Amino acid sequence: MLTKQYKEKFVKEGIEKIKKYKVVGVLPLNSIPDTLLQSSRNKLRSNIDFIIGKKSLLMRILESSDETKKLESELKGTSAIILSNENPFELYSKFSANSMKLAAKPNQKAADDINIAEGETSLQPGQGVTELKSAGIDVKIDKGKVVISKSKVLVKKGEVISNLVAKALHTLDIKPFTATLVPSAILYEHIKFGRDALSITADSLKIDIAHAFNVAYNISLNAGLVNSYTIKPMVEKAYREAMALGINAKIYDTGITEKLLEIAAAEAKSLNEKVAE
Repeated sequence: MLTKQYKEKFVKEGIEKIKKYKVVGVLPLNSIPDTLLQSSRNKLRSNIDFIIGKKSLLMRILESSDETKKLESELKGTSAIILSNENPFELYSKFSANSMKLAAKPNQKAADDINIAEGETSLQPGQGVTELKSAGIDVKIDKGKVVISKSKVLVKKGEVISNLVAKALHTLDIKPFTATLVPSAILYEHIKFGRDALSITADSLKIDIAHAFNVAYNISLNAGLVNSYTIKPMVEKAYREAMALGINAKIYDTGITEKLLEIAAAEAKSLNEKVAE
C-alpha cells in the first residue's frame, strides 16, 4: 500500500523531471516481458529517463501542464512516461530495435500465419511425436530423427491457437509472437506524434515521396498541365504528333519536306528493285 507521502513525492518529482526534457512520451507496458523492459532501459539509459508507476499517479503528472495533458488519453493499462531530449523519430527507432520473440499461449489469436516447414527437426523419437501429430502436423521418423514430412500453415492469421497447437509449437521451439517496446505517442515542440507518424523512416519516406511524385506527374501529363517537369515531354509529344500529321497530310514545311523526300526515295528504290526483277 503506497502512502500518501510517497504518492505526493512521486508526483512532485515526476513533474519536476518533465520540465527538464524536450520530449515526453507514453510507453505501453501491457504484455511486455520484464526482461525486455529491463534490457531496453539498460540500453537506453543514457538517452531516456523512465517514470514507471501506477496509472493514477502518472495521470496526475501529465495533468500538471496543458501541453502534457495531450498525452492523457494514451495512458491505457500499465504504462510508463518516457523523457528525452533526442529527436522523437530517432527515439522511436531505438525502441523499435529492441524486441523479443514470445512463445504462443492457448487461446491467443495468431498475428500472422504460423507456418511449419518440412524437414528434419532436432527432436528425438518419443513423446514429442505424439504432440506434433495431435496438433495436425505430418511427421515421420527417419534415421532416428523426427522429420516434418510436409509444410503447412498450422494456424491462419486471426485464428485462435489451441492448447494442442501451443504445445506443438513449444516442442518445436517456434515462437510466433514478437514483443516490441514502442511509444504509443510522443509530444515534441507542442505537437503530438502518434505511432503511425513515428514509425516513418527515411527509407519509407523516400519511397512514399517517389510514389506521390509519379502519380502527380502522370496526372499532370495526362491532363495537359504545364510545369517544369511536364513541359519537356509535352513539347516532345506535340512535335511527334505534328510531324506525323504533316507527313500523313503531305504538308511541305521545314522538317517535313525532308521526311517526305526520304519516304519517296525509299518507295522509288523499292519500285526499281521490283522492275528489275
